[in-house]
Amino acid sequence: MQINQNLLNNWEDFKSRKRAYWSLIIFLCLFFTSIIAEVFIGSRPILVKYESEFYFPILFSYPETTFGGIFEAEADYTDSFIKEQFNKDDNWAIYRPIPWDYDSLNRDIELQHPSPPSYINWLGTDDRGRDVLTRLIFGFRISVFFGLLLFIIEIIIGISIGSILGYLGGKADLIVQRLIEIWSGMPALYVLLIVASIVEPSFFIMISILSLWSWIGTQQIVRAEFLRSRNRDYVNAAKALGVSNFRIIIHHILPNTLTLVITSAPFAIAAGMTSLIMLDFLGLGLPHPTPSIGELLNQGQNGLNSPGSVWWINIPTIGITVLVLVLISFIGEAILDVFDPKRKNYR
Repeated sequence: MQINQNLLNNWEDFKSRKRAYWSLIIFLCLFFTSIIAEVFIGSRPILVKYESEFYFPILFSYPETTFGGIFEAEADYTDSFIKEQFNKDDNWAIYRPIPWDYDSLNRDIELQHPSPPSYINWLGTDDRGRDVLTRLIFGFRISVFFGLLLFIIEIIIGISIGSILGYLGGKADLIVQRLIEIWSGMPALYVLLIVASIVEPSFFIMISILSLWSWIGTQQIVRAEFLRSRNRDYVNAAKALGVSNFRIIIHHILPNTLTLVITSAPFAIAAGMTSLIMLDFLGLGLPHPTPSIGELLNQGQNGLNSPGSVWWINIPTIGITVLVLVLISFIGEAILDVFDPKRKNYR
């Protein structure tokens, strides 16, 4: 009950910080919009009437032969032939507001790719003729999920190792810390380069590689707190009563440590997102044709060296990247203030 009351008080304190509160609302709206993106983004029509029959491509797959084509493969609803079939006689189709998949190519446009914004492609197309808005939305979703998953792995490994080393101390802590220092000195970028030359990087391969180093910072925070708390009176009293080491770690010391982990969460998630964007920008990230903010930034940077500036790629991509990082910074700053009593006096 006391914990619930403390959480409620912290939440009310957080809400009183309007900049952080509205930053959280805006970020959640952006994230939720990206999660349900398939509702309003996709090349498959919602409903089709063809030759007096009704079809639901958004739910089911239909071969091209269903709509007068010659191929048994699934119909390509961005193809001009299929669109013409839907416009004949009494046939019609209801498309989603953004009728493109993240890997769909606009073959009908007469301009050279990348092409500027139009009523068909609201933010234009990239260098391969893919819709920029679609790739930006899905790229944002992947970046946030990447940062969240990397943070979850980071805290699981970091808390586990840090709590054990901090509680035990002694030679075990000394030896393992030296090994961790050696490990932390290894350049992660070189490892990624080696892996990328052997296998094609994927979402989970990149998560696995980055998680080999990301936990070290969390481990240091948790270890320091456990070293500080393991000889306190309430811990010694629990030992005297015969409480197991596992129970002391989980129920007595760890709850006090979680505050430090919570306050670092927004910055750790932002760091994970930035890592993915940077790797995609360098060409070491997600495989083609996975949507990526970093890839769009790379295309925008290449476009600066061309005769025609691709502002429709640069401005939205840089804008959403900066906006998200600023929002997360405001949220993280407020969480630090809420959970650190020393900072409350400096609001």
